[in-house]
Amino acid sequence: MAAMVMPAIISVGGDVAIDRITVAGAEALAERGATLPWTSFEAESATTNGTVLAADRTYKTIASESSGRRAVQLTGTGQYVQFTLTKPADALTVRYSIPDNAAGTGIDASLSLYANGTHLRDLGLTSRYSWVYGDYPFGNNPANGNAHRFYDESRTLIGDWPAGTVLKLQKDAGDSASSYTIDVVDLEQAVAGTMPAGFVSFAGGDLNSAISSAKAAGKGLWIPAGTYPISSRINVQGVTIRGAGPWHTTLKGVDGKGGFFATGGDVRISDLAITGDATYRDDSGDDAAFEGNFGTGSLLQNVLVHHSKVGLWADNGTDGLYVVGARIRDTYADGVNLHGDVRNTRIDQSSVRNTGDDALAMWSDGSAVTNSAFTFNTVQLPMLANTTAIYGGNGNRITDNLLSDTVTASAGITVSTRFNPVPLAGTTVVARNTLTRTGGFEPNWGSQLGALWIYADTADITAPLQVSDTIIRDSTYQGVLLSWGRTISGVTFDRVTIENTGTYGIAVDNVSGNATFSNTSVTRAASGGLSNTSSTFTVIRGAGNAGF
Repeated sequence: MAAMVMPAIISVGGDVAIDRITVAGAEALAERGATLPWTSFEAESATTNGTVLAADRTYKTIASESSGRRAVQLTGTGQYVQFTLTKPADALTVRYSIPDNAAGTGIDASLSLYANGTHLRDLGLTSRYSWVYGDYPFGNNPANGNAHRFYDESRTLIGDWPAGTVLKLQKDAGDSASSYTIDVVDLEQAVAGTMPAGFVSFAGGDLNSAISSAKAAGKGLWIPAGTYPISSRINVQGVTIRGAGPWHTTLKGVDGKGGFFATGGDVRISDLAITGDATYRDDSGDDAAFEGNFGTGSLLQNVLVHHSKVGLWADNGTDGLYVVGARIRDTYADGVNLHGDVRNTRIDQSSVRNTGDDALAMWSDGSAVTNSAFTFNTVQLPMLANTTAIYGGNGNRITDNLLSDTVTASAGITVSTRFNPVPLAGTTVVARNTLTRTGGFEPNWGSQLGALWIYADTADITAPLQVSDTIIRDSTYQGVLLSWGRTISGVTFDRVTIENTGTYGIAVDNVSGNATFSNTSVTRAASGGLSNTSSTFTVIRGAGNAGF
C-alpha cells in the first residue's frame, strides 16, 4: 500500500481521537486467515521428476498428513522438486519427511539445495522429532506399531535471492535417506531487529537473573541474535523481553525442558524463537514453550515455537492476554490451550501447523473461559483432534480463520461439552471461517465426525450459538454434524455454504432440540443434503436455503 496523508486528528479534552493511520509499504490484510510474511509453494504444484503422491485421507499414510493431502517423494539420485521465487527471499522452511530408524531415535540426512542450477548448500534434515507409535498419547517405540506423525520442518537462512530465482531441492548421491517426501516450502525475508531504547542487552549466562536485573533497573531485556540453551522454566512477571526476530534469536530447550512461565500482568515477549527438544508427548515431564497466568497488558508477538510439548498453555487467572503473529510448529500436544479461568484473551494473525492435539482450544475445565477469541488464524494439519475447539465457556468466538486438513478423531471446528467443561453460557459465535478438507474418523468410537461438529456430551448445549458466513469445502464426512445423546437448541445457521461432502451436508444424530437454518446451501453431498435420525430434533427452515 502506498503512503497516504493521514486524516485530521481531532483532540477532545486530554484524549486524542485518531481516525486512521496508514503505513507506507504496508499490505492489505487477508480477508480470512493470518496475513503471513512468507509465500508457500506446494511441492505437488512445483516442477518435479519425483513421484507425486496421490491424494489420500487414510489415517497413517503420509499423504493424509500432507497439506492438500498430496506431496512429492524423492527416492532416486537426481530426483528433485523446484520452484520459482515470486518475491525476494533469504529464509527457507521445508516441511519434509524422511524415514525413522529401528530404534525410533531418528536418522540424520542431508538434502541438496540449488539456486539457479548451482549447488548452494546441503540442508541438514532429521527424523528425530517426527514419527510416533502406538496408542494415545503415543510414544517413540516402533515396536508398538501404528506409525504416524511423519513430518517435521527445517528452517535455513539461504542468502538474498531476488524474485525469479529458481530454487531446487534435489537428492544427490551423498544424500543418504532412502526417501525424502517434500510437502510444502515457505520462503520469506528474515529481517533482523536491533535493540530499542530502554532495554539492556543479555550477555549470556543465567536468563532468569538477567530478567530480574533488567526489571529491577526498570528496563526491558534485549536478547541479541544467537542461540541460547535453556534447560528449565524462565520465570517472567511484569517484564518486556525482545529478540532480534524468530529467525535470529533462538532459545534452545534441552530434554523437553525450557520455556517461559508467566505470573501476573504486563508480560511482553516478542521477536524470538523457542525451539524445544521434545521427541514424544510427555504431559507431566516436559515444559510448554509459554505457560502460566498472563495478566492484563500481556503480549506475545512474532514468536516461533518448534518441537515443544505445547505452544501456549494459558492457565487460570489469565486475563487480557493478546497473542499476535505467532508461529507454532510440530508440537506433541496442543498448539494453544486456554485452560480454565481465562478471560478477554485473543489469539490473532497466527499460523499453527502439525500439532499433536487440538491446534487452538478453549477448555473451560473447572472454570469458564470467558470473552475470548481465535481470530484471523491459519491452522493446518493437527495430527489429532481439531483445528479449533471450544469446550464449554461463556461468550467465546471463533472468527475469520482458514482451517484445513484434519487427520484423525477430528473436526475443523468443534463446539462441545466434551471433557466435562463448565457448560456453555452467553452467546458463542462461529463466523466467517473457511474449512477445507476437515472432519475425520474417530477410531475409538467407530464414528465419522463432521467439519463443523456441535457435540453435546457431558451437558446440554442450550445457550445461543451463532454460525454465520461460513464456507465448508471438501469435508471428509458431514459438513455439519450435531450429536449426541442430549439436547442442542438455540443454534442458528445463516449464510453457510457447504460444498462437496464425503457423506451428508448436514447430519443430526441422536439429539433433541432444534436448530434454525437460513441462507444455507448444500451442493454435491455424496449421501444427500440432510440426515436427521432424531425424532425429537426439529430443523427450522428460514428463508434462502437450498440443497437440503
